[in-house]
Amino acid sequence: MTEPTDLTDLSVLVIDDEESLRHLLRMILERSGYRVIEASDGADGVAQLDAHPEVRVVMCDIRMPNMDGLAFLEAVSERALRVVMMSAYGTTDTAMECLRRGACDYITKPFRIDEIRICLERITERERLLDENRTLRQQIQSSHTLAGFIGRSPAAQEVMAVVGKVAAYPTTVLFTGESGTGKELMAHALHTLSPRASQPFVPINCAALPESLLESELFGHERGAFTGAHRSRAGLFEQADGGTLLLDEIGDMPLPLQTRLLRVLEDGRVRRIGGDRDVAVDVRVVAATAADLDTAVTEGRFRSDLFYRLNVVRVRLPPLRERREDIPLLTASLIHRAAERLGRRVVGTTDEAMRALVAGSWPGNVRQLENALEYGVLMARSELIALSELPPISTDEPEPPPTLDSDDLSIKRRTAALERALIIAALEKTGRNRSQAARLLEISYKTLVYKIRDYELED
Repeated sequence: MTEPTDLTDLSVLVIDDEESLRHLLRMILERSGYRVIEASDGADGVAQLDAHPEVRVVMCDIRMPNMDGLAFLEAVSERALRVVMMSAYGTTDTAMECLRRGACDYITKPFRIDEIRICLERITERERLLDENRTLRQQIQSSHTLAGFIGRSPAAQEVMAVVGKVAAYPTTVLFTGESGTGKELMAHALHTLSPRASQPFVPINCAALPESLLESELFGHERGAFTGAHRSRAGLFEQADGGTLLLDEIGDMPLPLQTRLLRVLEDGRVRRIGGDRDVAVDVRVVAATAADLDTAVTEGRFRSDLFYRLNVVRVRLPPLRERREDIPLLTASLIHRAAERLGRRVVGTTDEAMRALVAGSWPGNVRQLENALEYGVLMARSELIALSELPPISTDEPEPPPTLDSDDLSIKRRTAALERALIIAALEKTGRNRSQAARLLEISYKTLVYKIRDYELED
């Protein structure tokens, strides 16, 4: 990452009609490493800003001839400046009016030397953070992004390299990875970079629909094919003709539909439910799953021939904990997106908040990070989100199983503790995807839901 600008030598414009006070401030600021430019009133201050465009911080008196401090604030309201107002006649109402008109701070005369230094240090730190966030946003526009997928880590760069290479070919691609890692986003990137980009990109979540409805959605149906089929309807394969069809959570597709899907992949033809003829389709099929398809094949829950047909190019999307160096870039992009959508003037985070974000465990991956930052954008009281304005960020490891070095030898209690720990670990590993966690635990979905409630593990 490009190093942020060193702001200890900021140019500071001091505006005051008292020459002695300007001289005092010059001495204080130059000893702290700042460059100082002077002006005797607001109008002179505007002229000095025109002559010195590098100035980013202004210290301005309120009561002055020709153009006072409030008039100066109005005159420079469109410029990217940090203005500190000064007055010997300050009241709470005056201070509030200055802040309302765009001042970033207010100091009452006579002031202490350390008060000036602390005020400038606070502004310097804020400018440094804003510079860092500008740099991050610039990096997002460079080689660290691929059609919306962002990352500079080796793991992310490898994913982008593979997708960029295979996009031009009709090869079937299988995206794997935990929930929230960006599988659908990367599938869309694959489509966008392919020759099919001008044609439809059609996604469907195979786990979200019951078998009968999923079959109708994929292959379509003729009028009267079943109760409620009042008209003929083209399925998603026909709708995606010429484009790309994403089969998300393909691991949850029922076996009978896997057979039909394999037939379509092999001969490029679909038949609607209740239909008597095949329809040729030209569709690039892309699949995605958070499940372990290799294990599903071994256990007979997924057809091996379909797996081999889908698994031509496999791309694993790494979880966020494996690419923590991408979190600053992701944070800059997600904050910018949320701030634009919500109409909030928020551009980044404080150092403390960023350290917490980078250290977070993020079992829900990028999706969870996005939700946390949207909350932060809503709660932020300034341009930078503070740690206190983010939801709690967990860095804890899953609760370890109990050991035997304990006085409690109750089988009932120790078994319950072990069961609770295993459920927590399974939920963490699957990004709190209960269906996948139930499979890992080898219990039914309903049993898992009951135990989550019983052990008070609800989100």
